[in-house]
Amino acid sequence: MFARRFFLAAALALAAGCAQAETMVNTGLRVEPLEVVTDKGPVRFMVEIADNSDTREIGLMNRSALAPDRGMLFQFDWPGPQSFWMKNTLIPLDIIFIKPDGRIDRIAEKAKPLSLDSVATSTHVNGVLEIAGGRARQLGIKPGDLVRHPFFQRGSGR
Repeated sequence: MFARRFFLAAALALAAGCAQAETMVNTGLRVEPLEVVTDKGPVRFMVEIADNSDTREIGLMNRSALAPDRGMLFQFDWPGPQSFWMKNTLIPLDIIFIKPDGRIDRIAEKAKPLSLDSVATSTHVNGVLEIAGGRARQLGIKPGDLVRHPFFQRGSGR
């Protein structure tokens, strides 16, 4: 039922000229709900899942927009230090590094579009959430907050 509603909403948004809906439909990636528990209360996103080397390599490259309630969850098989760059990424992003227990380790705010500089964490994480730049601060998301998604309930890997 959820998938049918999502694709219906995406088709309607496409008809209205929404570039973001077009981007999400054309990626072919799974889209799943994700929640971040903050001091201000829960914040919900719909996230595309990047769970293999091909989808993680492309990420949110070449997107001209990202809706405020959308994002991408990068899932890694094993926890470890992770490093990202903004090559071919046209919009600023908040890059949120997540430990295997679902706790946020670090947030790199408003990563600079098209930059080849490394955005990294030295701690062991197995998930990285990318959302529109500045949203983490707007929503009160901070290190230590809990990310709720089935991926983090699996423990340290898949």
